[in-house]
Amino acid sequence: MADLRELYQEVIFDHNRNPRNFRKMEDAHRHADGYNPMCGDKVTVYLKLEGDTIGDVSFQGSGCAISTASASLMTEALKGKTLEEAERLFHAFHAMVTDSDEGSHADLGKLEVLAGVREFPARVKCATLAWHTLHAALSDQKTPVSTE
Repeated sequence: MADLRELYQEVIFDHNRNPRNFRKMEDAHRHADGYNPMCGDKVTVYLKLEGDTIGDVSFQGSGCAISTASASLMTEALKGKTLEEAERLFHAFHAMVTDSDEGSHADLGKLEVLAGVREFPARVKCATLAWHTLHAALSDQKTPVSTE
């Protein structure tokens, strides 16, 4: 179990130090802004659509290691997903980090490195900020998202 936790920590550290898809997308079809007033984390999520499929996704912002790693992992998981699949992924991820039943979540692949966040309720908002911002972008919401 200790080896698995170390592996998860390494993945989170790697995505924090080298976030994937970290860039402003000038030709995005949709974007949304998110803010966590408790810690000051900010994120903007950009989506480029090809029909109802996410052709490209990126993010920009500033935040803690959990927030940045979660956004980075999210962008990797979303490319090529339909809007409906992305919405299902949002709900599955949210359930994974908030449900007390460890076995109740769907197979989320690499995203499961963030499952341990549920043991630290103060960090759940850090892990879900990018996801709530994605949810706003999927629904083309224009007002900024807050985790409060």
